[in-house]
Amino acid sequence: MSNSSSITQFLLLAFTDTRELQLLHFWLFLGIYLAALLGNGLIITTIACDQHLHTPMYFFLLSLSVLDLGSLSTILPKTMANSLWDTRAVSYVGCAVQVFFCLFLVTAEYSLLTVMCYDRYIAICKPLHYWTLLGSRACVHMAAAAWASGFLHALLHTANTFSLPLCKGNAVDQFFCELPQILKLSCSHSYLRDFALLVVTVCLVFGCFVFIVVSYVQIFRAVLRIPSEQGRHKAFSMCLPHLAVVSLFVSTGIFTCLKPPSISSPSLDLVVSFLYSVVPPVVNPLIYSMRNQELKESIRKGISWILVDVE
Repeated sequence: MSNSSSITQFLLLAFTDTRELQLLHFWLFLGIYLAALLGNGLIITTIACDQHLHTPMYFFLLSLSVLDLGSLSTILPKTMANSLWDTRAVSYVGCAVQVFFCLFLVTAEYSLLTVMCYDRYIAICKPLHYWTLLGSRACVHMAAAAWASGFLHALLHTANTFSLPLCKGNAVDQFFCELPQILKLSCSHSYLRDFALLVVTVCLVFGCFVFIVVSYVQIFRAVLRIPSEQGRHKAFSMCLPHLAVVSLFVSTGIFTCLKPPSISSPSLDLVVSFLYSVVPPVVNPLIYSMRNQELKESIRKGISWILVDVE
């Protein structure tokens, strides 16, 4: 038995104890990380450099790519280092920092996806008021609110978690410092404080979810009233990438939180956490670039200019 004052490091769950498979995991995660850097980096660079893409939709997409890169950079480098050097250790402070940034970036991304839903709602349901309601100042304020909500939510949970006495060892059953796994090590019974934080989290998550659902109901009703097939196809094309990203993000998160304890196991927990923490940031650039002709064209032009300059 130990308490939090005597814990100087945590031991993460390794994917495997076989050295060859550890190296395979390192190269696999390195490839995933480089692919995410390339995809999100291309989107960020293209939107920042192309004046035609300086619109609310692309501004929010740029912010989403920044959050995706931050999310992966919080988790994968430490995981790769542990696989490469055959270690499981992470310092107490390092674990607290990782918990904070994971919560911060995930919450900010969820809030930003809600803001992006509002952008699609205004573009389709109230197109004549689009530039009035979504001016540059309004967009900055909404993006800042998304980041601020993530920061405050992460600060509250991290401060609460690492102020609790940890008396159940220092072994974390996950490949990164995940909040629920750290809480399992606690022997505290501060039910009132935990309940208050749970209420804050539920209100944030449920509020954003209801807003997204109601917005898309209104969007689909407006799209179905468009007389021309070409107009309906264009409207759906504007929404499908965002809807796909939201569905991937929410479905993996819901499964992580609500999976039955009877099917829980360390191996399944590893796979599920990989799905919600690593897959969305890697897949998001593909979803947006595949369905967005304007963005694909700008990326193609940017690559062409770089190749011409190299030659």
